[in-house]
Amino acid sequence: MKPALKRVYEPPSKSDGTRILIDRLWPRGLSKDKAHVDLWLKAIAPSTELRRWFGHDPEKWTEFQHRYRAELKANGDAVSELKAALADGPATLVYGARDEAHNDAVVLADYLASL
Repeated sequence: MKPALKRVYEPPSKSDGTRILIDRLWPRGLSKDKAHVDLWLKAIAPSTELRRWFGHDPEKWTEFQHRYRAELKANGDAVSELKAALADGPATLVYGARDEAHNDAVVLADYLASL
């Protein structure tokens, strides 16, 4: 169960399936019409404290992954809601981060694959 990942700023495509925004904050400068988000699952995002601590600093990447996985483990309701949405067919986790290798979507997809 490893969904596709895509920046929310990239144009949507039919192959995206259900587009699930996994950020706690709405992406800057993007209208809801252009985002084409089917489900905004704020509760699955890293806590505000963790997001601010990480600040997309690649040097904190390993620790961020550890901390975010711990949050996910403690957040069973949101994980269950996401799993249910993914069971409905093709889906893409969309996120706002510029760094495509060091962001919460990468950790979340790996976490889901390990369940």
